[in-house]
Amino acid sequence: MSAKNAVTALPHLDDYLLHLQTDNYSQETVYNYERDLEVFQAFLGGSNIPFDRVDKKIILYYKAYLTSQDRKTPGSQDGQSRLVSFSINRMLSALRSYLKFLIDNDHPSPVPPDAVTLVKTERKHPRVGEFEDIVRLIEAPSKFEKNKSAAARNRAMLEVLFSTGMRISELIGLRLEQIDRQGRIFIRGKGKKERFVYLTDRAKRHLENYQRQRGTSPSPFLFVPYRGRNAGKKDKKISPNYVQAKVKHYRELLGINVPLSAHSIRHAFATYLAESGANPAAIQILLGHESLDTTTRYVHASDRYAETTHRRFHPLKK
Repeated sequence: MSAKNAVTALPHLDDYLLHLQTDNYSQETVYNYERDLEVFQAFLGGSNIPFDRVDKKIILYYKAYLTSQDRKTPGSQDGQSRLVSFSINRMLSALRSYLKFLIDNDHPSPVPPDAVTLVKTERKHPRVGEFEDIVRLIEAPSKFEKNKSAAARNRAMLEVLFSTGMRISELIGLRLEQIDRQGRIFIRGKGKKERFVYLTDRAKRHLENYQRQRGTSPSPFLFVPYRGRNAGKKDKKISPNYVQAKVKHYRELLGINVPLSAHSIRHAFATYLAESGANPAAIQILLGHESLDTTTRYVHASDRYAETTHRRFHPLKK
């Protein structure tokens, strides 16, 4: 380690990451915390500020650094675009968690965790695609994919997404043994929380069609790549970037102007269940949300739902 890095290195960082692991955080979460703290470490190194000299003014400078395009990524590359407020707050939350760990374990902390305040987030009006557009998007692989196997796989992925409301990470990590004969899928999701999600008869038909065409593969994952360097390899699965890129491509081919994404399909799943009268608590279980407040943001996201609620419940509606 160089003298400069020794000065700016975050003390007890490895112990902190080990603490997260022993608290049963997922490997992905631990990696994300490490990556976000490396940004803070890079900021200190670039400014030649020792960690023990950090104060509230330095924290303010760091927040300004995060909002600028001069920041460095964990790999010391220039930032390609401005960070949105949610990404900035994720990095600040990682720093607060690290400072709290230092204090809880009787290590010196130059500032208290509450000295790291979060930035104000943008309040965007949620947009959910029209039901007809969601259906067109789900059916798009059968229309646009020239390769029959890729068409069956991509159609099955989108059908399963809308049938279950699962996350993309849950979809691409899906294994055949997680699905029972009744179409229930056992999910170990975010935060290692466990739940069941359910296939519609329609989704089961397309999944069975894909499985017939999938054939044998050394990969234990249900959805496997057919092309590229990962094709035919053991333990390889579809990448989330592939799913996102395909959804964007289908949306453009269909001329859908609402910016739908793979996550939008999960969002639409919850919204249309709510519009059909589903109980928010049941939707919370299906989505795997920790808090009902999170689910409520999905439930009330539809303009049509808001309009129907207004017409039904306004005291002077007649």
